[in-house]
Formats: sequence, C-alpha cells, structure tokens
Amino acid sequence: MDKSKIKVCIGLSGGVDSSVAALLLKREGYDVFAMFMQNWDNADVTLHGDCEWEEDRFVAEMVARKIGIPFYFVNLSKEYRSRVADYMFDEYSKGRTPNPDVLCNREIKFDAFLKVAEKMGADMVATGHYCRKDRAMDPDGTPAENADGTPMYRLLAGTDPDKDQSYFLCQLSQVQLAKALFPIGEMDKPEVRRIAKEADLPSAEKKDSQGICFIGKVDLPTFLKQKLKPSEGFVVEVYDHFYSHDPQYLFEKRTLDSLMPQGREAAMVTDYVSEVKSLKVNDIREHWVMGNPENEGGCSKPSPFCMDKVSALSDEDLFRLSQPVSYSSIVFEEETFRSGKHHVKKTRWKDNPDGKIIGTHDGAQFYTVGQHKGLGIGGHKDPVFVIANDMEKNLVYVGEGHLHKGLSRSCLRLSPDEVHWLRPDLAMEPGEMRRLRVRIRYRQPLQDATLLCRRNGLYVLFDEPQRGITPGQFAVWYDCDELLGSGPIAR
Repeated sequence: MDKSKIKVCIGLSGGVDSSVAALLLKREGYDVFAMFMQNWDNADVTLHGDCEWEEDRFVAEMVARKIGIPFYFVNLSKEYRSRVADYMFDEYSKGRTPNPDVLCNREIKFDAFLKVAEKMGADMVATGHYCRKDRAMDPDGTPAENADGTPMYRLLAGTDPDKDQSYFLCQLSQVQLAKALFPIGEMDKPEVRRIAKEADLPSAEKKDSQGICFIGKVDLPTFLKQKLKPSEGFVVEVYDHFYSHDPQYLFEKRTLDSLMPQGREAAMVTDYVSEVKSLKVNDIREHWVMGNPENEGGCSKPSPFCMDKVSALSDEDLFRLSQPVSYSSIVFEEETFRSGKHHVKKTRWKDNPDGKIIGTHDGAQFYTVGQHKGLGIGGHKDPVFVIANDMEKNLVYVGEGHLHKGLSRSCLRLSPDEVHWLRPDLAMEPGEMRRLRVRIRYRQPLQDATLLCRRNGLYVLFDEPQRGITPGQFAVWYDCDELLGSGPIAR
C-alpha cells in the first residue's frame, strides 16, 4: 500500500497526543494535513478566560509548522450547539447526565468534521485517541464484511489501560470507523511525551486537557444556566432507616439473594471509593482483577449468580430490578413551637427517621448521581454524595459516606431503541444472554457483568454492585478488549 497516496486529515487540538499522532502519520509517509476545529464561541462559560481555544489553535498551528504539514481552521460551533449542546441542555433538564465527548465524536469529529475534511480531499481522519482499530474476522478466519460488502472493523481498547479512550468512541458506526485512524493506540503516555520532546514539538510539555473536547475547561453550572433557569429547592439527607422498609430496595435485595447459590447473600454495597481507590486496598488493579481471555467475554471470574436463575427472571422482574429507589415517600411536616423567654412563635420540620432537610440548592437539574463537590454541605464526618434528584419536586437527595446504600446498584437498563452495536454482526437478540465486561463511565476499570436482551430493553446485571449508576451516561460493553456496543442508561 502506497501511503503517500492516502490523504489524511489529523484533528489537531494543540495537545501532545494529537501532535504526536500527526508526526507519526507524517513519518509513515501519509499525505497529511492538519485542521483545528472551534466548537464553541461563548467565552463566558470557560474557566481560563476568553481566549483558551485561541491559545490551543496557536499551539496547534506551531506544531503543524514544525512537522511540515498544511494547517487549516474550521468553525463548527453552529453544528456543535445544535447537535451536542442542545442535547446536553435537554438531558440535564430531564435529570439525566449526558456525556458531551461521546456525542462530539459521533456528531462532530467523525461526521461534521469528517465531511469538511473529505471536501478538502481527505480519505481518512485521524485523532489522538488511545485506542486501536483492525479488521474483523469471521470464525473461519476470513475477513468479515458488512451487509453492503464493505470491510468490517473492530474498535479495540488502547494498550495503555490508564489512558484507554475507546469509551469516547462507543457510538461510532462502521462507516465512521472505516474512515478513522488512531496512530498512538499502541503507545502509553510516557512514550508519547518522549517522542514529542525528541521532536521538539511545541506541545511536548502541554498539560492534558480536562475540559470538553475542543472547548476547554467549562464551568458546567454556568454553561447549563444559559438555558436552564435556577430554582431553589431543598437538599434531603436520606438515613439508613429508610432502606429497612422501602419496597423497591427490599425487592432488589430479595431478588438478588434469590439468584445466589443457596445459603449465600448478594452484596448490596460496593467498597470502592473512586476509579483509583478502594476501601480495602490502595492499588485499583488489586481490587479489579484483570480480565481472563479464557472466560466468556474475558470476564475475570464466573458470575456469583446462578445463571439458570438469572435466565429465568421475567421481563417485569428485570425491569423493576433495574429501577432506582424513589425517595418520594419521604415527606416532612411542619410544626409550630415557641422559642426564647418571649415565647416567639416559630415553625420547624418534624423529625423523620427516614431523612432530614439539611440545606438548599439552586436547581435539581444541576446535580448528578455520585456528585460530591459543589454541594456546600458541612457538619458530616464522612463525605456527602448525591444519590438521586427529583425534577418534579425540585429535590436533591444525598447520603453520607462511601458505603451509603443509595450510592450502589447492581442492575441497569437501556431502552431498546437506544442500544447501539458497533459490531452489528454480534448484536444480541431477545432472549439471548451473554457474559461481557462493562464500564459505565470513562476510566472505570471494566466490570464483569451479564447482559440480557429482552424485548423491553437490554439489561446489565453486574457481578458486584456499582457506584453511581447515572441515567444518561453511557454503558459500554466489551468482549475482552473489543468494544462491541453502547447505550445511554435509562432512568
């Protein structure tokens, strides 16, 4: 293959990853040009001032000049606003938490941006994602094809588990994947930094971006308040007593216990603190065992549940098992009392063993399950986390401590019309059950799970309870290191 005849457009962001990707493409002999995209034109919502994207563009242009490739600029702010930002506003208004970077890749980088690049003669689009791509093979060893006869491709996790970014590409189609190149997918971050330094690239020492792709570090509340109006409501702390009588929680406990071997109880609370910490150990790799290719889907171990019992669950039981606990039954009544020597008449909330009103917020839509920062709530020994929000009543429910029962769930559901198979030939049919590895957010170590395809949705039953299952976020499933499909978590 004569690579000099393949014209590649690299999405150059000004960061070290896309810079090294561009350099490698040039060294391999491709006909390369760079293009920087502007995705947002409102500087009021960024945290670093009004010219952050301009600084990134300046660095990107210097990188292109250093490598010796043409550099172009395209403003996709209009497309981003209509296809990503408006979706974000709508999702947050419904109490769901979308992932803008997943949408940006599907709608902008590998669609709007790709179309601009193709008009400029590009055959392929390259990015600095840490992931890999190769040809899919049929069981007989021949190259697999799509229904239209085109080659079928696999999307694989990056070889560096600490930087794998395949999650962000989980909504790509086979058509989009066919046009994609990921030059640094076989590398780890230190090697990328080393190559950048040796080549004296202007981005070699640039810190990794922590913001939304091609926008920058965004003040999310300010961003959302462009469309969503603040509205003061109560913050309710939920006590452990609530779970002793809540019908939904008791149903989950009873159902999960029924799936276990006789005499064993199912775990209801996870013990991990974050993607890099556990309450038991310091090294995340000791807690989440790496996958085992000899097991179905690469799962690290067999399921703790009896598979025949899992398979026998009805659609109705699975649906209910996937539903989050509702806290609407916790109500508060006011009472009057007299205070002080003058017996001034005042009002207060009656004590409730299930919970307590502990503060106010500026809008339930601005808070997400698992959130800790930004609550402004003190007076607790352990951290306080959001466990649910009620959009109709404008209430935010919180719980104290990493082991709070409201933080953990074992089952989630994806609506049938929102399930996306990047490998359509491996899509599950109603009634089918498979063991695969799943993550529900970027950087989460892959979790062993059982997927059940039913007519009323695709269900994910995790081997261990999961912290912060958040409606709107994408659940992504893998067979060993191949990403097979994804979909937004239903409420």
